Amino acid sequence: MKKEISEMLKELGVTANYAGYYQTLYAVLLAAEDRGYLLSVTKSLYPEVARRYNTSAAAVERNIRTVVTHVWNRSQEPLMELAGCRLRDKPTASQFIAILVSHIVSE
Repeated sequence: MKKEISEMLKELGVTANYAGYYQTLYAVLLAAEDRGYLLSVTKSLYPEVARRYNTSAAAVERNIRTVVTHVWNRSQEPLMELAGCRLRDKPTASQFIAILVSHIVSE
């Protein structure tokens, strides 16, 4: 599943030169394995990712927001295809993770 998530991020224009790339990949992997993380992103998911990368939950959220902004500015159409609907506004970090998890799980 890790490879599929990595390929999906690369298709959205997110490469490994972003700190948020690895953090997003791990967050999506965790949430795909346990959907309960999607119900408590700030309380459970971000802290778990932060432990893995020896940083703070706030830094994880900021890095994932940077990834979301990059995708929103450069790859809106592919993101909307993954979401399965038109997005009027840039998704939040947790919405972005949920979109990716939903797509990965449905395949």
